[in-house]
Amino acid sequence: MADNNLRIVVEKNPSESKLSELNIKCWPKWGCSPGKYQLKFDAEETCYLLKGKVRVYPKGSTEFVEFGAGDLVTIPKCLSCTWDVSVAVDKHYKFESSSPPPSSSRQ
Repeated sequence: MADNNLRIVVEKNPSESKLSELNIKCWPKWGCSPGKYQLKFDAEETCYLLKGKVRVYPKGSTEFVEFGAGDLVTIPKCLSCTWDVSVAVDKHYKFESSSPPPSSSRQ
């Protein structure tokens, strides 16, 4: 059973006012092509997907969280997971600390 402290939170289609309040358009952008990526998050990340579709499998779990374009997602600190990207991702992101971006390796 997954640790509830390592839950990914997905907000479907947040309001324009919430996106403006978060100042998302000023956040850095990141993207990737379809594929599988091993990621470890050393800091909590909030991201807003402009494009894409992803299934995230926490390490050691067969369960997944799915999100895509238009979703506001919070990924907890210390989460190790596999991103299975079916549609290329383009997103704005922000880390809650000055930690470096997640380390990744392509499978």
